[in-house]
Amino acid sequence: MDVDIENTSDLLRYLRDSGRIGKEETPIFRTLRGGVSNKTVLLQRPGGGSWVLKQALPKLRVRADWFSDPARIEVEANALRFLPLVTPVGTVPKLLFEDSEQHLLAMEAVPQPYENWKEQLLSGTVELDLVRQFGKLLAGIHCRSHDLGHELLPIFERRVFFETLRLEPYYQFTAEKVPQANQFLLTMVEENRQHCITLVHGDYSPKNILVYQGRLILLDHEVVHFGDPAFDLGFSLTHLLSKALHLAANRPAFLEAAREYWKTYEAATTSATWLADVEDRAVNNTIACLLARTAGRSPLEYLADDERLKQKDTALQLIACRPETVPALIQEFGRRIQT
Repeated sequence: MDVDIENTSDLLRYLRDSGRIGKEETPIFRTLRGGVSNKTVLLQRPGGGSWVLKQALPKLRVRADWFSDPARIEVEANALRFLPLVTPVGTVPKLLFEDSEQHLLAMEAVPQPYENWKEQLLSGTVELDLVRQFGKLLAGIHCRSHDLGHELLPIFERRVFFETLRLEPYYQFTAEKVPQANQFLLTMVEENRQHCITLVHGDYSPKNILVYQGRLILLDHEVVHFGDPAFDLGFSLTHLLSKALHLAANRPAFLEAAREYWKTYEAATTSATWLADVEDRAVNNTIACLLARTAGRSPLEYLADDERLKQKDTALQLIACRPETVPALIQEFGRRIQT
């Protein structure tokens, strides 16, 4: 029988019947909000342990129709198993169990107190130490996974969820909605398909970072695949630049954060043999994501209508007059959103 983890009685019965908890045990459940692709529940056991349960949705919770096979929970489970090989100890929560038939998994909950980094940034607090950790963490994932490609590639070579959760809703959908960017975005789709260099997180953003005791905990791994590291760079830089537009009073701090993020990543990957041309593609992916987060299936919810239009227009200008480096892109984006 199918289980709905947001139905408390359903979930309690499932956990008892499957032997995950004792027959008489009654945990406390709390549904966690904010995610669009999964149902997420915090479970607190009487003995003090806490779990997070995730169940993949076949239809994502956004305004536009957006479907993806819930079997992607298997990708997230594998990522929880193997990301510890390429990240510092304690960066990724421990996987407790996976149930592929019910499209769910459980992991250890991050202990309180912690803060979601996106919420911290939107409050106007920009800590450069966390920005540097963000850059160093991504560089480590890319460099170490490239070195372990013989082991990781067979596990993460399928890109079906990158297609349904990123390339189609971000680039292809936007290409239909914004004809003047059609050729640029479709070219980006093909570029991302062509490169198979490192592990790519695919959802590397402040939303998926918890700050715990001054360090970063990385969450939400259902788009992990072997591909082009430039996508992670463009996807993540977009979040810092969009907040620079949104929070005008903190604009200099966010533009500086974007520069520091790239500087840290670049310094940590200097000796990487695969780095050639990544910066050029990172510029393209950043511009594409800036546009997609205004006109794609998943627009940034914190941008007001006028801000969304400003970001869209700026991205189109950058397509027409493309900067050659990431620092030049950051500078030009900052200049254009001021006018």
